[in-house]
Amino acid sequence: MSLSFTNSIAVQSRARALVPLCVGAGAYLFFLYVGDTLLQDSDSFWQIKIGQWILDYHALPYTDFYSFTRPGEPWISTSWLSQILYAITFAQWDWAGPVILTALAIAASVAIFVYLLDAHLEIPRSVLFAMLAVLLSLHHILTRPHMLALPVMIAWVGILMNAADRKVTPSWAWLPLMSLWANLHGGFVLGLMLIGPMALEAIWTLDSARQIRLLARWFLFGVAAMIAACVTPYGWRTLLGATNILNLGELLTVISEWMPANFASFSAFEGAILGLIAIGLFRGLTLSPPRILLVLLFTWMGLTHVRSIEAFAFLVPLALAKPLGEKSPLPRAPQDTERGNESPAARYVTVMGALMIAAAAWTSTSVYMSHHRFTFTMDQTPVTAVDLLQQRKAQRIFNAYQFGGYLISRDIPVFVDGRAELYGEKFVMDFFRAIEVKKLDNLTRLLEEYKIDATLLVADSPAAQVLDHIKGWKRLYADNIAVIHVRDDEASAGNAPMSTHSN
Repeated sequence: MSLSFTNSIAVQSRARALVPLCVGAGAYLFFLYVGDTLLQDSDSFWQIKIGQWILDYHALPYTDFYSFTRPGEPWISTSWLSQILYAITFAQWDWAGPVILTALAIAASVAIFVYLLDAHLEIPRSVLFAMLAVLLSLHHILTRPHMLALPVMIAWVGILMNAADRKVTPSWAWLPLMSLWANLHGGFVLGLMLIGPMALEAIWTLDSARQIRLLARWFLFGVAAMIAACVTPYGWRTLLGATNILNLGELLTVISEWMPANFASFSAFEGAILGLIAIGLFRGLTLSPPRILLVLLFTWMGLTHVRSIEAFAFLVPLALAKPLGEKSPLPRAPQDTERGNESPAARYVTVMGALMIAAAAWTSTSVYMSHHRFTFTMDQTPVTAVDLLQQRKAQRIFNAYQFGGYLISRDIPVFVDGRAELYGEKFVMDFFRAIEVKKLDNLTRLLEEYKIDATLLVADSPAAQVLDHIKGWKRLYADNIAVIHVRDDEASAGNAPMSTHSN
């Protein structure tokens, strides 16, 4: 009976170790299947273009050379490593490469997330939290650098939280993780900011003498983490570059991903906040003030900027995992050993299971890719319109914000693109006011100030409609994606009637 019980425990332990991998594999296959939905943001174009430039010239950009409005202005790429990875995969497999890379990042994020939750919660609840986190993040799951940094963010916060729960400092052996994050994406600043609240959580219930000693060690770890974040080709400039976007003021209210959450209609995020309140009331959770601070911080981030909802989705459960586990009325599955101390046989079974999962995922990818071709959303790719502009040799194009990335991919200098930190708050706000024609003077002033010879605007934009009636401009081309206007003298010289098409 004793031997049978021991074997049962061992089987449970091995199966449990494979659960995060299985959930991650499921997430990978799902996002591979819906991979076209990841190709909806034109920023992907310029991210890949910069990665290709870095590979071609074996150098990193320090100034802008993609726009005609900010040429030579200081600008650094805080996502250079992600851009290289996307460029390599794109060159090898076209859009399938970035889609697969992003799906792998999601899979790693989900697997790490479930693994961290599994230390405190039952498997069903861990998997449920993972599914909810992915659901909340769907709007921001795109082929962009922040997705490659997502598993690093989850792992880093898990490491900090685990150390805080055990009343110790994180191992300095994990500092390279911060360096990796800093090279992948500018969001690493969040990881540095969280060290303070996590340190408070670690010292909260200790006596004053131990509090001082432990706080000093956390302070040293924080300094080391900041130094690790500067281990990039840009050095300390990485910190400045990553924080520039936060200084854009009013502009953050008009860029969709930086807008505050909108509760005009019921959303998954609204449901998550209500669910969070309900869990606290139903379970009677009692959290330490530092842990309350963390939950409030992640909630505030999600409310302030919709792009931060994914941080809320993945990090709030990590902050609540231990209190929820302590309140859980369900018995945990017995564990035969501590993590990392399994027998060689158990490790062998785990490794073989992981290899089988990887082989199944690879086979599924190969089969799916043999009959499916990923394509970018048409709304962001005005192919026909840009072909016409190139034929006319247009030099200074006043382009819609969402067309900037595609123009860069076609080696056409842009008026503006998704690098808002390069252009600055005033310039981009003037641009948006001109597009919306809040004042007609804004539009005409920009057209003259920058000597614009053609415009490439979204088909239904107010500026495109107004240009039809501004003397000196004429609509040359229109489809259901984009509209081109040129100066009247150019249109007359061509002696060609306006063409209107529907793609």
